[in-house]
Amino acid sequence: MSQGTTARDREARFAVYTAFAVQGLCFASLVTQVPQMQDAHHLSDATLSLVLLMVPLVAGVGSVTSGALFRRLGSGPVLRVSQPALAATFALIGLTGDNDIALYAAVALFGLFVGAVDASMNAQAIAVERRYGISLITGFYAVWSVAGILGGLWASLTNKLDLSLFTGFAIAAAVGIAASLATGHRLYRRAEEGDGPTAEELKAAGRSVPWRPILIVGAAMAVAYLADSAISSYGAKYLDDELSASDWVAPLGYVAYQVTMVVSRAVADLAVRRSGAVQVVRIGGLVGIVGMFGVVAAPNAAFAIAAFAVAGLGLSVIAPVCFSAAGSVDPTGLGVAVSRVNIFNYVGFVLGAAVVGAIAPLSADHGLRIAFIVPAALIVVVFMTAKGFHPAPVKGGQPDAPAMERPVA
Repeated sequence: MSQGTTARDREARFAVYTAFAVQGLCFASLVTQVPQMQDAHHLSDATLSLVLLMVPLVAGVGSVTSGALFRRLGSGPVLRVSQPALAATFALIGLTGDNDIALYAAVALFGLFVGAVDASMNAQAIAVERRYGISLITGFYAVWSVAGILGGLWASLTNKLDLSLFTGFAIAAAVGIAASLATGHRLYRRAEEGDGPTAEELKAAGRSVPWRPILIVGAAMAVAYLADSAISSYGAKYLDDELSASDWVAPLGYVAYQVTMVVSRAVADLAVRRSGAVQVVRIGGLVGIVGMFGVVAAPNAAFAIAAFAVAGLGLSVIAPVCFSAAGSVDPTGLGVAVSRVNIFNYVGFVLGAAVVGAIAPLSADHGLRIAFIVPAALIVVVFMTAKGFHPAPVKGGQPDAPAMERPVA
């Protein structure tokens, strides 16, 4: 811990942990109930895919809009407003009944606030890191994943107890709103965050960061998040529709996926130090392929849940190593390369929702099983780009830059 760290910094750190937890809880509680939402609204598979695609698309708008507010207001006030609004909108989705227009409006609002929370909680996390003088970002994302596990388990329990969608959503939302309101005042205020680089400084810095190595690792990032999007958006539906899992079992595929992601990320840094990034990415890609093809071939729900867990074990290492590779070719120290790589996060998530959603309705019997073949096969891209995870560092680059990953909606 930095000797300059104060009690105020510890308060802010706790508040940011809470923000990541609330985001993970709400997101997981929603995506694991996709089959129930589809049944409640009598949505076709094609319509459902459009609803799911709406979230990352609108989230991009929310992220950009909130980012524009940071310079004037700071990320803290934006997060204090957007996070309780996110939780309230999440509950509202469960209240839409069979009104499709109300569902579309609520999902759009949810996506907007997801983007706003996404951008602002990451800005706060980076501010905390800067004040502590050490890498803390992995811990914040571990909290997000643990909360996601709890959200998935909560969804399973609500289905087991046969609670209505609104009841299950409202209870999780109430926890999120209470936690946000209790800790929001501890976030950094505008004056405490410090002045970031000017637009002119960022523009000049951007010219000094090479694009080629960014595109190489970005391709792997997009594939990883395409698979992640397929699992988070359609994993519960696959277990429910294709493998006839019980309502309370369907959310457990996402839970298993998140559990192994936490485990894998806990040891990933050590593995990179011992074996190198290229070897870790290749092994992670191989494990991810085994997991995804296991999902495709699964004869029953138990096998598929285990396969989701294997996929999480492998895919979870790709994104953090992508960001570390980006840091080694960034001579600016302003996060320009990290920002560019993060674009592929959104690209992958949008493609995942779009590709799987487009293929699934083509086959009435095995639509999702066939659709999961696409992300499984595309993970081969990770092997093709593995050497790019050890780029020749440029002068001023940071070979050991901390991984800064953003959770997708």
